[in-house]
Amino acid sequence: MADSVEHGTRVVAGPLGETGRAADSHPFERQGAYERLRDGLRAYRLITAMWIRSTMAYRASFAMTAFGNFAATALDFVAILLMFSQVDRIGGYSLPEVALLYGLSGTAFGLADLGLGSMDRLGRRVRDGTLDTLLVRPVPVLAQVAADRFALRRLGRITQGLLVLGYALAVLDIHWTPLKVLMIPMTLLSGGAIFAAVFVAGGAFQFVAQDASEVQNSFTYGGNTLLQYPPSVFSKDLLRGVTFVLPLAFVNWLPALYVLGRPYPLDLPTWVAFAPPLVAAGCCALAGVAWRAGLRAYRSTGS
Repeated sequence: MADSVEHGTRVVAGPLGETGRAADSHPFERQGAYERLRDGLRAYRLITAMWIRSTMAYRASFAMTAFGNFAATALDFVAILLMFSQVDRIGGYSLPEVALLYGLSGTAFGLADLGLGSMDRLGRRVRDGTLDTLLVRPVPVLAQVAADRFALRRLGRITQGLLVLGYALAVLDIHWTPLKVLMIPMTLLSGGAIFAAVFVAGGAFQFVAQDASEVQNSFTYGGNTLLQYPPSVFSKDLLRGVTFVLPLAFVNWLPALYVLGRPYPLDLPTWVAFAPPLVAAGCCALAGVAWRAGLRAYRSTGS
């Protein structure tokens, strides 16, 4: 672009600026945190509404794809049922107890996947240069990437997770207290936020790696699969990794063990079961820092 635009004492030539640093020239980088959040949520709502209207224009197709998503995710629990057809317990846990872990993890992941499941397409946009079209729009880039091709069919995963969770809560003999009752919705919301942070951090990594969607999926979809099974079947080194490095254990293991009255792995103190909201907030903050760093480091394809 030949014309230049002055911003104070700084001249930015073209959408990518003099140095090609797209993020520095994006208008939302100069806003405060509250304004960015407000505008981002509004943009996300408008974009997802557009995709929902497009999806519901073909209701039969939506119903079939949603059912297909439900059936595909249900196969994971079918595999667990097949295991229990041969054994009474897995890692010392009964079927309803494993179903509780599965339902909490699957529902929390489904919430994050519904809202941010399109983040794995970012690497493709970086490679082919189409990310530049998002940078020149007066809309936060994260909101555009997250809402891109919003897939309402992913409700099938959430529905399947809730059904398994409902079965577990109905069958398990739990001595309910007010804290245990509140633990269930808190776990779902905090777990969804933790998975959302992993999605965003994975997207930030793709600014550098460009072709890393499978690496991202190993932590998102792979992490969900890991959490569907009791912690007692894994090595202590892995448990330390998913507790202190990538804190996926706070998605369902630790709060679920408190509800079940079981001992925590690694001899952790009792209060860690109440830490998921704090862990989720920390993960989201770190993911936000990683996203901004990746966006600032982005260079166009040069074409």
